[in-house]
Amino acid sequence: MNTRLGITVGLMLLIAGPVTAEVYRNVDAQGNVTFSDEPSKGAEKVKVKPVTTITLPKPQNVQETEKLREDVEREGSIYESVSLTYPENEQAFHSGNGDVQFEMSSSPALAPGHKYEVTLDGQPVGQSTSGSVTVRNVFRGTHEAGIHIVDRNGVQIKTGSPVRFTIHRPSVQN
Repeated sequence: MNTRLGITVGLMLLIAGPVTAEVYRNVDAQGNVTFSDEPSKGAEKVKVKPVTTITLPKPQNVQETEKLREDVEREGSIYESVSLTYPENEQAFHSGNGDVQFEMSSSPALAPGHKYEVTLDGQPVGQSTSGSVTVRNVFRGTHEAGIHIVDRNGVQIKTGSPVRFTIHRPSVQN
């Protein structure tokens, strides 16, 4: 039990550590696995995947004021449209690992300081200036994806039509 607790605490500390830290994995003669930020004899370097970050608006920037509404209307009015180009509405597809790459576009192109924001089932899952966001390990079933353009403060200034899609994944029972 203490070994499990130690490993769990160690993993939690590892996850909470700085993103730029190197991580090493070592297996001792008894088969015990340990992770560390310091290299040791026989340790292998572990590649840590990047963390998806989302800029959320500060509370003072989302207070319902007349000025905020005017700013959002002014900034959002430069865009004729924003939309998800993939997946398409009502599309169904297979994804063994559950990864979904969302493609989006706007007319005109994004202004400096603005980003696309993708939501999945009402929750923000990624932001990008490139027009592409990959979301990992999406559960099987039908989902609703939304697309927004956000300003540098994270405030949504333009919203596109949501799309519904169904993802098929293999079952662990099969």
